[in-house]
Amino acid sequence: MDTIDEVKQRIDIVEVIASYVPDLKKAGRNFKAICPFHQEKTPSFYVFPERQSWHCFGACSTGGDAFSFVMKKEGIGFGEALRILAEKAGISLTFRRTEDGETETETEKLKKTNEAAAEYYHRLLLQSPSGQQARAYLAQRGVSDKTLSQFQLGYSPDSWDSLRQEMLKIGYRESELIAAGLVIEKERGGGTYDRFRNRLMFPIRDMTGRVLGFGARALDESLPKYLNSPQTLVFDKSNVLYGIDHAKSTIRKQNLAVIVEGYMDVIVAHQYNFSNVVASLGTALTEKQVSMIKKLTKSLALALDADAAGEMATLRGIEVASHTFDQKVVPFPTSAGLVKYEDVLDAEISVMVLPAGKDPDDIIKENPKEWERLLDEASPVIDYTFDFVVSKLDLAKMKDKSSAVDRLLPLIAEIKHPVRQAHYLQKLARAVGLDEKSLASAIKQLRLQPTGSRREGDIARSSRLVPSLSPCDPLAEYCLSLLICYPQLRSHALGLSADFFTTRSENREVFLAWQHSGDLESMRQVLDVTLEEHLDAILAKPLPPLRAQEPEHALRECIDRLRERWLRDMKTKEKILISEAEIEGSTADLEEIQQSAIKLNTELGEVFLHAKQRKGQRAS
Repeated sequence: MDTIDEVKQRIDIVEVIASYVPDLKKAGRNFKAICPFHQEKTPSFYVFPERQSWHCFGACSTGGDAFSFVMKKEGIGFGEALRILAEKAGISLTFRRTEDGETETETEKLKKTNEAAAEYYHRLLLQSPSGQQARAYLAQRGVSDKTLSQFQLGYSPDSWDSLRQEMLKIGYRESELIAAGLVIEKERGGGTYDRFRNRLMFPIRDMTGRVLGFGARALDESLPKYLNSPQTLVFDKSNVLYGIDHAKSTIRKQNLAVIVEGYMDVIVAHQYNFSNVVASLGTALTEKQVSMIKKLTKSLALALDADAAGEMATLRGIEVASHTFDQKVVPFPTSAGLVKYEDVLDAEISVMVLPAGKDPDDIIKENPKEWERLLDEASPVIDYTFDFVVSKLDLAKMKDKSSAVDRLLPLIAEIKHPVRQAHYLQKLARAVGLDEKSLASAIKQLRLQPTGSRREGDIARSSRLVPSLSPCDPLAEYCLSLLICYPQLRSHALGLSADFFTTRSENREVFLAWQHSGDLESMRQVLDVTLEEHLDAILAKPLPPLRAQEPEHALRECIDRLRERWLRDMKTKEKILISEAEIEGSTADLEEIQQSAIKLNTELGEVFLHAKQRKGQRAS
């Protein structure tokens, strides 16, 4: 038995969820409550002890096991959820980090080392005479004592070894300080010296509040002005968001995350109760950062500096956010190349246009209502893109009119909603002084593109390509093995949903890592460290020999069987709801559940039809 399964056996999903959902009540053999993930009046959230699973039958329409619940509720990854549940179960974690043998306990040690350093820096800021300059700077920037403590801001003294001496004194080894990036090894003569000296310290935390590293602002003329911890086992600048530990609850509640650039922007925003603000630790968002936000909300606003670099960072942020939210995107050309934007489906991405020369913290301190106004008036991505392109051209010139049409018409052509498309077509026509009908005709020409077709090959053999289901869920793992070992199958996996892997969260996480990766190596980079052994176990199971078109047909059979299993599971759960509704005499609830059951039956019928057609194709 591996550690993940051991944790599952020792925890009770009812106890886990009840610790987050106090109003969880018994309902027959199961439990129900108001869903903790969306607003509702009638309970639609159910926990099934016998299956050790949960499901929301309301707006969320999602479910899973204890791991997926903790991940969704805390807005964290699988590894952190495993740590929380393992702690509840009294199990010590010893997962390896990489092929070099680094373990999860090493990451814990690094976080504790950083936390001890953060406490030391914070104490010096509050109490040391040498910290007066840092205290004066914060006072000048309008940071209150309460906010200073909330973010545990600190001060690193102008000394080559004060932190080193303090950490060694309380029991940390020099090798641990080096691994955490707190000290630097001397090039000659051996020994180490403190990395951060005479700087205002900003502890950078993960979503659960553990310290991963530091940002540090110089208090003199030292360069660089801002210095971050180096990349370590636990700190990767591209994989963290400053303030996310304080912002996550508000982001969920308001269903909006606001992205700014700097530490002080976040600190001041939270001080003025704009606590859904986080910083990207640089001028451009990364996919990993957007993935963190995606766990909390599908709505984000970019509020980067209003200068040339800020404009390009905003465009880069739009591109990354659109890609990470997995939306339908279209390119538009700029001087920097192709930039993508999302097309208003499941994600809402907007841009706050800040006044020139004003940082977010300046705006908030001078007039909090102005910040609220800018957020309320944030431009949808397509409007921002439209205005950005037009602002760079002189539409009095025919050449620039032509350029505007060339850049914006393909963008408008990709908008699927007819009213929305007509609005932007009219906007472009007015901007360039052209006839709207001629532009509409041009869009039709753009859409006249040949579409490819897939040819169906003969099946080489008639035997079943998918192994039979067993208690350890080899069906899902066989499907994952096919996807990983046969890269050409990616285009045939469009019908595969992450919902089909909710039986075991570890399989779902492997599937999501596969979705966001190009190959096995990049997949390992995306996958949480605690799941590396599970991935290796999947790949260690040999696939049966497959020829020609067989991998494609094996995958299709996998998808159909996984979908059928999920639908049957949903039907079983809805039967429970029907029984409860009949007992409680709730006619309205009963009718709604019965309608849902009819829909499930229809989908199951489609699965059976596909299976029948597949069988007929094989026979021929």
